[in-house]
Amino acid sequence: MKKLPLISTTVLVLIFLICFLGPIFYQASAYALDPEAILLPPSLTHILGTDRLGRDLLARIMEGGQISLTIGILSAVIASFFGLIVGISAGFFQKKVDKIIIVLIDLFLTFPTFFLLLALISYMSASLWVLVIIISITGWMSMARLIRSESFAISQAPFIKILKISDVSRIKIILKYFTPLLAPLFFISFTFGVSGAILAESGLSFLGIGITPPQMSWGVILSEGKEVIDIAWWLSFFPGFLIFLVTFSLINISDFLQAKSNEKDVLNER
Repeated sequence: MKKLPLISTTVLVLIFLICFLGPIFYQASAYALDPEAILLPPSLTHILGTDRLGRDLLARIMEGGQISLTIGILSAVIASFFGLIVGISAGFFQKKVDKIIIVLIDLFLTFPTFFLLLALISYMSASLWVLVIIISITGWMSMARLIRSESFAISQAPFIKILKISDVSRIKIILKYFTPLLAPLFFISFTFGVSGAILAESGLSFLGIGITPPQMSWGVILSEGKEVIDIAWWLSFFPGFLIFLVTFSLINISDFLQAKSNEKDVLNER
Protein backbone atom coordinates (compact mmCIF):
# COMPACT_ATOMS: atom_id res chain seq x y z
CA MET A 1 0.00 0.00 0.00
CA LYS A 2 1.37 3.39 -1.01
CA LYS A 3 1.68 5.68 2.01
CA LEU A 4 0.58 9.31 2.18
CA PRO A 5 3.52 11.47 1.04
CA LEU A 6 4.10 13.15 4.40
CA ILE A 7 7.00 15.27 3.18
CA SER A 8 4.99 16.69 0.27
CA THR A 9 1.97 17.32 2.49
CA THR A 10 4.13 19.00 5.14
CA VAL A 11 5.84 21.18 2.52
CA LEU A 12 2.48 22.33 1.14
CA VAL A 13 1.11 23.12 4.59
CA LEU A 14 4.26 25.06 5.50
CA ILE A 15 4.16 27.09 2.28
CA PHE A 16 0.50 27.97 2.87
CA LEU A 17 1.20 28.96 6.48
CA ILE A 18 4.21 31.06 5.50
CA CYS A 19 2.33 32.88 2.74
CA PHE A 20 -0.93 33.53 4.57
CA LEU A 21 0.16 33.77 8.21
CA GLY A 22 3.80 34.79 7.77
CA PRO A 23 3.07 38.51 7.20
CA ILE A 24 1.52 38.66 10.70
CA PHE A 25 4.90 37.82 12.25
CA TYR A 26 7.30 39.14 9.60
CA GLN A 27 6.58 42.87 9.59
CA ALA A 28 8.79 43.96 6.66
CA SER A 29 6.82 45.72 3.91
CA ALA A 30 6.59 44.14 0.47
CA TYR A 31 6.35 47.60 -1.11
CA ALA A 32 8.75 49.81 0.92
CA LEU A 33 11.66 51.11 -1.19
CA ASP A 34 15.12 51.37 0.35
CA PRO A 35 17.83 52.96 -1.87
CA GLU A 36 20.50 51.83 0.58
CA ALA A 37 19.50 48.15 0.40
CA ILE A 38 19.47 47.49 -3.34
CA LEU A 39 20.22 43.89 -4.42
CA LEU A 40 21.43 42.76 -1.02
CA PRO A 41 22.05 38.99 -0.76
CA PRO A 42 20.26 36.87 1.87
CA SER A 43 21.27 37.93 5.40
CA LEU A 44 19.89 38.15 8.94
CA THR A 45 18.41 41.58 8.14
CA HIS A 46 16.80 40.47 4.86
CA ILE A 47 16.39 36.70 5.07
CA LEU A 48 15.97 36.16 1.31
CA GLY A 49 17.74 39.34 0.20
CA THR A 50 16.33 42.42 -1.58
CA ASP A 51 15.41 43.34 -5.15
CA ARG A 52 16.49 46.14 -7.50
CA LEU A 53 14.46 48.71 -5.57
CA GLY A 54 15.59 47.59 -2.13
CA ARG A 55 12.34 45.79 -1.32
CA ASP A 56 12.46 42.81 1.02
CA LEU A 57 12.21 39.62 -1.05
CA LEU A 58 10.72 37.41 1.67
CA ALA A 59 7.89 39.89 2.23
CA ARG A 60 7.26 40.02 -1.52
CA ILE A 61 7.31 36.24 -1.85
CA MET A 62 4.74 35.90 0.94
CA GLU A 63 2.54 38.57 -0.64
CA GLY A 64 2.97 37.10 -4.11
CA GLY A 65 2.36 33.59 -2.82
CA GLN A 66 -1.08 34.60 -1.59
CA ILE A 67 -2.06 35.62 -5.13
CA SER A 68 -0.40 32.66 -6.88
CA LEU A 69 -1.95 30.09 -4.52
CA THR A 70 -5.36 31.79 -4.57
CA ILE A 71 -5.40 31.80 -8.38
CA GLY A 72 -4.28 28.16 -8.44
CA ILE A 73 -6.92 26.92 -6.01
CA LEU A 74 -9.86 28.99 -7.30
CA SER A 75 -9.08 28.16 -10.94
CA ALA A 76 -8.83 24.45 -10.14
CA VAL A 77 -12.09 24.51 -8.13
CA ILE A 78 -14.06 26.21 -10.92
CA ALA A 79 -12.49 24.13 -13.72
CA SER A 80 -12.89 20.87 -11.78
CA PHE A 81 -16.54 21.41 -10.90
CA PHE A 82 -17.38 22.52 -14.43
CA GLY A 83 -15.54 19.50 -15.83
CA LEU A 84 -17.37 17.26 -13.34
CA ILE A 85 -20.78 18.58 -14.40
CA VAL A 86 -19.98 18.33 -18.12
CA GLY A 87 -18.44 14.86 -17.78
CA ILE A 88 -21.33 13.43 -15.74
CA SER A 89 -23.86 14.94 -18.17
CA ALA A 90 -22.13 13.26 -21.12
CA GLY A 91 -21.85 9.90 -19.38
CA PHE A 92 -25.32 9.90 -17.85
CA PHE A 93 -27.46 11.26 -20.69
CA GLN A 94 -25.26 9.95 -23.56
CA LYS A 95 -26.60 10.08 -27.15
CA LYS A 96 -27.07 13.67 -28.43
CA VAL A 97 -25.89 15.29 -25.20
CA ASP A 98 -22.66 13.30 -25.31
CA LYS A 99 -22.07 14.13 -28.98
CA ILE A 100 -22.47 17.88 -28.35
CA ILE A 101 -20.19 17.76 -25.31
CA ILE A 102 -17.44 15.74 -27.00
CA VAL A 103 -17.43 18.14 -29.97
CA LEU A 104 -17.12 21.07 -27.53
CA ILE A 105 -14.25 19.38 -25.64
CA ASP A 106 -12.43 18.50 -28.87
CA LEU A 107 -12.89 22.08 -30.10
CA PHE A 108 -11.19 23.46 -26.98
CA LEU A 109 -8.45 20.82 -27.10
CA THR A 110 -7.69 21.73 -30.72
CA PHE A 111 -5.92 24.86 -29.48
CA PRO A 112 -2.74 24.51 -27.40
CA THR A 113 -3.75 25.54 -23.88
CA PHE A 114 -1.05 28.14 -23.32
CA PHE A 115 -1.68 29.84 -26.67
CA LEU A 116 -5.39 29.88 -25.88
CA LEU A 117 -4.51 31.59 -22.58
CA LEU A 118 -2.40 34.16 -24.43
CA ALA A 119 -5.21 34.83 -26.91
CA LEU A 120 -7.81 35.33 -24.19
CA ILE A 121 -5.64 37.47 -21.91
CA SER A 122 -4.63 39.78 -24.76
CA TYR A 123 -8.18 41.15 -24.96
CA MET A 124 -8.56 42.22 -21.33
CA SER A 125 -6.63 43.75 -18.47
CA ALA A 126 -5.26 41.02 -16.23
CA SER A 127 -6.25 40.85 -12.57
CA LEU A 128 -6.68 38.08 -10.02
CA TRP A 129 -10.29 37.34 -10.97
CA VAL A 130 -9.72 37.72 -14.70
CA LEU A 131 -6.87 35.19 -14.52
CA VAL A 132 -8.98 32.81 -12.42
CA ILE A 133 -11.77 32.87 -15.02
CA ILE A 134 -9.44 32.56 -18.02
CA ILE A 135 -7.38 29.73 -16.54
CA SER A 136 -10.62 27.96 -15.57
CA ILE A 137 -11.94 28.29 -19.14
CA THR A 138 -8.80 26.61 -20.48
CA GLY A 139 -8.50 23.95 -17.77
CA TRP A 140 -11.76 22.01 -17.57
CA MET A 141 -11.41 19.76 -20.63
CA SER A 142 -9.13 17.08 -19.18
CA MET A 143 -11.36 16.69 -16.13
CA ALA A 144 -14.45 16.46 -18.35
CA ARG A 145 -12.94 13.71 -20.52
CA LEU A 146 -11.87 11.64 -17.51
CA ILE A 147 -15.24 11.99 -15.79
CA ARG A 148 -17.11 11.27 -19.04
CA SER A 149 -15.21 8.00 -19.51
CA GLU A 150 -15.84 6.87 -15.94
CA SER A 151 -19.49 8.01 -16.07
CA PHE A 152 -20.09 5.77 -19.08
CA ALA A 153 -18.83 2.78 -17.09
CA ILE A 154 -21.01 3.68 -14.09
CA SER A 155 -24.07 4.11 -16.35
CA GLN A 156 -23.70 0.50 -17.49
CA ALA A 157 -23.80 -0.83 -13.92
CA PRO A 158 -26.90 -2.96 -13.26
CA PHE A 159 -28.02 -0.98 -10.20
CA ILE A 160 -27.97 2.28 -12.20
CA LYS A 161 -30.11 0.72 -14.93
CA ILE A 162 -32.56 -0.51 -12.29
CA LEU A 163 -32.74 2.98 -10.77
CA LYS A 164 -33.46 4.51 -14.18
CA ILE A 165 -36.18 1.95 -14.91
CA SER A 166 -37.68 2.56 -11.45
CA ASP A 167 -38.14 6.23 -12.40
CA VAL A 168 -35.82 7.51 -9.68
CA SER A 169 -35.02 11.21 -10.07
CA ARG A 170 -32.03 11.86 -12.32
CA ILE A 171 -30.65 14.44 -9.89
CA LYS A 172 -30.87 11.91 -7.05
CA ILE A 173 -29.05 9.25 -9.09
CA ILE A 174 -26.28 11.69 -10.02
CA LEU A 175 -25.81 13.13 -6.54
CA LYS A 176 -26.24 9.93 -4.52
CA TYR A 177 -24.55 7.36 -6.75
CA PHE A 178 -22.43 8.99 -9.46
CA THR A 179 -20.75 11.69 -7.37
CA PRO A 180 -19.34 9.43 -4.58
CA LEU A 181 -17.97 6.97 -7.15
CA LEU A 182 -16.33 9.79 -9.09
CA ALA A 183 -14.89 11.55 -6.03
CA PRO A 184 -11.41 9.89 -6.17
CA LEU A 185 -11.02 10.80 -9.84
CA PHE A 186 -12.20 14.34 -9.08
CA PHE A 187 -9.59 14.89 -6.37
CA ILE A 188 -6.81 13.44 -8.55
CA SER A 189 -7.68 15.86 -11.34
CA PHE A 190 -8.10 18.71 -8.86
CA THR A 191 -4.55 18.36 -7.54
CA PHE A 192 -3.22 18.40 -11.10
CA GLY A 193 -5.46 21.39 -11.80
CA VAL A 194 -4.00 23.44 -8.94
CA SER A 195 -0.41 22.85 -10.06
CA GLY A 196 -1.34 23.53 -13.69
CA ALA A 197 -3.08 26.78 -12.78
CA ILE A 198 -0.12 27.99 -10.71
CA LEU A 199 2.26 27.21 -13.59
CA ALA A 200 -0.07 28.95 -16.07
CA GLU A 201 -0.30 32.09 -13.93
CA SER A 202 3.45 32.09 -13.36
CA GLY A 203 4.10 31.71 -17.09
CA LEU A 204 1.77 34.57 -18.00
CA SER A 205 3.18 36.85 -15.28
CA PHE A 206 6.73 35.95 -16.31
CA LEU A 207 5.90 37.10 -19.84
CA GLY A 208 4.48 40.34 -18.44
CA ILE A 209 0.83 39.72 -19.36
CA GLY A 210 -0.39 38.22 -16.09
CA ILE A 211 -0.55 39.94 -12.73
CA THR A 212 0.62 43.54 -13.16
CA PRO A 213 2.45 45.76 -10.62
CA PRO A 214 1.89 46.93 -7.94
CA GLN A 215 0.23 43.53 -7.43
CA MET A 216 2.68 40.67 -7.37
CA SER A 217 2.82 36.92 -7.77
CA TRP A 218 5.65 34.39 -7.87
CA GLY A 219 5.68 34.74 -11.66
CA VAL A 220 6.04 38.53 -11.42
CA ILE A 221 8.90 38.26 -8.92
CA LEU A 222 10.58 35.62 -11.09
CA SER A 223 10.26 37.91 -14.12
CA GLU A 224 11.74 40.85 -12.24
CA GLY A 225 14.81 38.80 -11.37
CA LYS A 226 15.63 37.56 -14.88
CA GLU A 227 17.40 40.80 -15.87
CA VAL A 228 19.84 40.67 -12.94
CA ILE A 229 20.15 36.90 -12.54
CA ASP A 230 23.92 37.05 -13.15
CA ILE A 231 24.48 39.32 -10.12
CA ALA A 232 21.43 38.58 -7.95
CA TRP A 233 20.61 34.86 -8.22
CA TRP A 234 18.25 34.94 -5.22
CA LEU A 235 15.61 37.05 -7.01
CA SER A 236 14.82 34.23 -9.47
CA PHE A 237 15.85 31.23 -7.39
CA PHE A 238 13.48 31.55 -4.43
CA PRO A 239 10.17 32.18 -6.28
CA GLY A 240 11.13 29.54 -8.87
CA PHE A 241 11.98 27.06 -6.11
CA LEU A 242 8.62 27.63 -4.40
CA ILE A 243 6.75 27.08 -7.67
CA PHE A 244 8.70 23.82 -8.09
CA LEU A 245 7.98 22.70 -4.50
CA VAL A 246 4.24 23.33 -4.76
CA THR A 247 3.96 21.64 -8.17
CA PHE A 248 6.10 18.64 -7.19
CA SER A 249 4.24 18.18 -3.89
CA LEU A 250 0.84 18.29 -5.60
CA ILE A 251 1.97 15.73 -8.18
CA ASN A 252 3.15 13.42 -5.37
CA ILE A 253 -0.20 13.74 -3.59
CA SER A 254 -2.02 13.13 -6.88
CA ASP A 255 0.04 9.96 -7.45
CA PHE A 256 -0.92 8.78 -3.96
CA LEU A 257 -4.63 9.41 -4.62
CA GLN A 258 -4.40 7.59 -7.94
CA ALA A 259 -2.69 4.60 -6.32
CA LYS A 260 -5.40 4.46 -3.62
CA SER A 261 -8.11 4.67 -6.25
CA ASN A 262 -6.57 1.84 -8.30
CA GLU A 263 -6.17 -0.24 -5.14
CA LYS A 264 -9.85 0.27 -4.31
CA ASP A 265 -10.88 -0.76 -7.84
CA VAL A 266 -8.85 -3.98 -7.56
CA LEU A 267 -10.50 -4.85 -4.22
CA ASN A 268 -13.96 -4.17 -5.66
CA GLU A 269 -13.27 -6.47 -8.63
CA ARG A 270 -12.35 -9.28 -6.21
